[in-house]
Amino acid sequence: MESNQAPQGLMGSNDNIQRTQYPYVTGTSVVALKYKDGILMAADMGGSYGSTLRYKTVDRLKPVGKHSLLGASGEISDFQEILRYLDELILYDNMWDDGNSLGPKEVHNYLTRVMYNRRNKFDPLWNSLVLGGVKKGQKYLGMVSMIGVNFEDNHVATGFGNHLARPILRDEWHENLSFEDGVKLLEKCMRVLLYRDRSAVNKLQIAKITEEGVTISQPYSLKTFWGFSAFENPTVGAEGSW
Repeated sequence: MESNQAPQGLMGSNDNIQRTQYPYVTGTSVVALKYKDGILMAADMGGSYGSTLRYKTVDRLKPVGKHSLLGASGEISDFQEILRYLDELILYDNMWDDGNSLGPKEVHNYLTRVMYNRRNKFDPLWNSLVLGGVKKGQKYLGMVSMIGVNFEDNHVATGFGNHLARPILRDEWHENLSFEDGVKLLEKCMRVLLYRDRSAVNKLQIAKITEEGVTISQPYSLKTFWGFSAFENPTVGAEGSW
């Protein structure tokens, strides 16, 4: 009796599928804050293969629908998969053609469910995500980790930014930041990360989202100074160093 099943050699078996359990090409920190008119978000354009800076033109800030802006650190291919999910979500929402559109809060909630669902399958999407936006005058900013942990705040950061950028933001952020002051504050955070994070690259983008829409800057570099004595001889006085 003939079988209707295709030969295993042609179609393969689900038992042989190996999902990515470790990140390969990754992006580092994303830093974002609320300012007077909307949301500002910054990320560099580096893609690291292990400790090697393999790519220097990776866009990690993307608009989502009409009202949201997404930034991601972590595995680049998983971020591309998340963008595919979001494209399908926005297309499905637009198909209703009812005059409504998904706001940043709804998109953030969707991402928390996606990340937590994949975590429960022991097949996580290896990213930390920042989602910000403005809808009907309401500013929204939140983040979600690779296991679905999420929160909202006036300023957020991923990766090393949690340790090095957020203390700066806690000290200097205020509700009525102008666009110019917000950009300067983000540049200060990104400069600190560039000095202290080996995965950071001096080529960054800053994006803003307001009621009018999303604007993402062209890539540019920060002015840096490497003449500090601690940089010239970092191990001086350290016991057991070379």
